[in-house]
Amino acid sequence: MKGDYQELVDEISGLLGAPATLENRDFGLVAFGAHDSDDDTAMDPVRTRSILTRRSTPAVRAWFEGFGITRATGPVRIPAAPEAGVFRDRICLPVRHGGAVLGYVWLLDADPGPTDERLKAAMEVAARIGALLADEARSGTDPSREFGAVLTAGRGWQRDMAVAALYEALGPDAQGLHTVVCVTPWPDDPPSVRAVPSAAALSSVPGTGGFPSLAALVRLRSTDVLEPALTAADRLRSAAGRDTTAGVAVPRRGLAELAAAWHEAVAAARAAAAESRFGPVARWSSIGPYRLLTALPAEAVADPVVRALLTPPHKDLARTAEVFLDCAGQASRTAAALGVHRQTLYYRLSRIQQLTGLDLNDGEDRLLLHMALKSARLGG
Repeated sequence: MKGDYQELVDEISGLLGAPATLENRDFGLVAFGAHDSDDDTAMDPVRTRSILTRRSTPAVRAWFEGFGITRATGPVRIPAAPEAGVFRDRICLPVRHGGAVLGYVWLLDADPGPTDERLKAAMEVAARIGALLADEARSGTDPSREFGAVLTAGRGWQRDMAVAALYEALGPDAQGLHTVVCVTPWPDDPPSVRAVPSAAALSSVPGTGGFPSLAALVRLRSTDVLEPALTAADRLRSAAGRDTTAGVAVPRRGLAELAAAWHEAVAAARAAAAESRFGPVARWSSIGPYRLLTALPAEAVADPVVRALLTPPHKDLARTAEVFLDCAGQASRTAAALGVHRQTLYYRLSRIQQLTGLDLNDGEDRLLLHMALKSARLGG
């Protein structure tokens, strides 16, 4: 395989009359052309370091990526930057395959530089390099590792690169219908994907509350049939060997919105832990107000007006307030749900108002109290 890369790099060097260097998308050296020039500046510190250490520095990488090479589909000319050790102008030929950038061919630019016709021919060779890199990635990439990289990558080019790598790892299946499942807390390393036939990838990632969570990418045939995801969630919960909850995101096609799907799955798993009525496996589409509550920052849980109500001595009052608000303020329904006399209920409601300073006949006060009580469940 390396010999194939070398031949293609030499072919580009011959087409453009300049020594070429091939690096992968992480700026790791793959192959480089022979240098037989008497011009000392042709071997500037950047090219020398790349060849000797087989990698470019983060500063050089950031400089080059600032010219949009990660998204470019044609040659990119980059000016010299002596302060960064780049003494000569460069031409970057993005190496792409299937819509994703997999590497870069670098050449020193000159005046006059190569013609558009020669650059076009060189890009055709770069496309052949892209096909080789894609084949190598598909045979050696672990989809679970790339899946985890997508979920933990920062916004921008880092996530774009991780998504592109996952597309390559999954091949044609990447364009299909998927959902994401979160199982939390997860005690150990992920099981084999083969142990969960419907899963395309599994990855242990940081979760809420300091506990790791397990993320599963599950293939679906229809947006209306979530049984493969629910079955996968049940199997994984059983494998965890402890009390866990799981959440299932809204199905999506392709991989572009995996980060959003992961947030939905985590939110649904948290809602399942907070409300037993959702069951141990909750769908994001079915958790109602928890879709908003799970997006609140952690410090929003302990609102000052309900802090006293949430202390252990007032546990019954907090429960009474929550049931009263769940029942839309209907006294008869609330008393029946709690199994208490209506006079007892009225006494408790009066105490709740005294402790919180809220007026339970006021809609906004009710909303604040309801949100605070539900959010406290998430925090607990």
